Amino acid sequence: MLGRSNVVSLDKALLLLHQHLPPCHSRIISLPLEETLGRVCAEDIISPENLPPYPRSTMDGYAVRARDTFGASEKLPAYLEVSGEVAMGEFPEQGPQPGGCYAIATGGILPPGTDAVIMFEHTIRIDDNMVEVVQPVAASANVIAVGEDIAKGEILLSKGHCIRPPDIGLLAGVGLDSISVFRRVRVGIISTGDEIIPYDQHPEPGKIRDTNSASLAAEVRNINAKATFYGIASDNEKNMETLVQQAKAINDVVLLSGSSSVGTRDLGEKVIAKMGSPGILVHGVSVKPGKPVIIARADDTMIFGLPGHPVSAAVAFDLFVRPAIIHFSGVTDSGLPQYRTIKARLMRNLNSASGRTDFIRMKVSIPEGREPEAYPILGKSGAMSTMVKAHGFIEIAEKLQGLKEGEIVEVRLFD
Repeated sequence: MLGRSNVVSLDKALLLLHQHLPPCHSRIISLPLEETLGRVCAEDIISPENLPPYPRSTMDGYAVRARDTFGASEKLPAYLEVSGEVAMGEFPEQGPQPGGCYAIATGGILPPGTDAVIMFEHTIRIDDNMVEVVQPVAASANVIAVGEDIAKGEILLSKGHCIRPPDIGLLAGVGLDSISVFRRVRVGIISTGDEIIPYDQHPEPGKIRDTNSASLAAEVRNINAKATFYGIASDNEKNMETLVQQAKAINDVVLLSGSSSVGTRDLGEKVIAKMGSPGILVHGVSVKPGKPVIIARADDTMIFGLPGHPVSAAVAFDLFVRPAIIHFSGVTDSGLPQYRTIKARLMRNLNSASGRTDFIRMKVSIPEGREPEAYPILGKSGAMSTMVKAHGFIEIAEKLQGLKEGEIVEVRLFD
């Protein structure tokens, strides 16, 4: 495959990637609940108790025996004695006698002997001790029963679930202060090229700042993985090989930025081929931008050679690196879409070469009273500003030769 003589289709590249992803063997760690946002459950999480542990009111009103309200109407109301009140935060030790009721607020624990709550709106207060009921209630009305939300022993979150804010609230609700999660996927990043200097330095003529390491690290962190920068490798085979070996030793994924093009000084393919079996799977995919990407597996580490142009690197990351990181994270495939999308009307014609999948940056505008509009942001793959101006991108399939103005397109939005 040396020399990128066999450029493959996008579908073929993705198939090879998924066929060669090593098994996920993420180490399990225990974390405090407040640190688990975005982490992945390493085991099924079982509820240690019922939620709620006691029956609670879901309305402001009166806790009653439902049978004491049967037949009540505006013309023939039922009369109940108000013999107590449920104070918030307290457990009622006793309840009303038959024909009586307790005032209760939303969230209050039902007193013993009561089985329903009648809303204030369906009562008329006669005096401090008596209330008129003008509508009957059934047993369990306006009440959340013991374990109705979550039952003791029920699976709260399944293994492979990515934890969201409401999940943390649920776990807190049953008293869990720590859970087992997979450790973050580790991603090593290496920039390459004699012309590259750290981005905090002033470039002399012929030099350029290393922007890809910063943007790629941000992409990695954005999907809850851990990024480590190993520095800038010169166009020297030994130097590059040393850095790649260091990164491969402790990372699940290694990214080489600017090492995938074919040329006398582009050593990425040669170095990656030395890292282990099965070796390079793909060098060159028929996509634009991002064509000269390298996809390789070296033992249990995935190695990607990404183009040096920022837009190409970003597209290659989204297409190939993101799925690999998600695989290593232990996330279970839910079958849900992996991206946020919006349908919009294309506002100009776009040409595309047949036999190549094109990804076009798009700015989306939503005029008042009209459907969303998609405006192409055109520019070369080295123009970083096109990514900043765009809200997302569209895909022009390999079999198409372009899209016409006025067509409805699906814009994949950036995170």
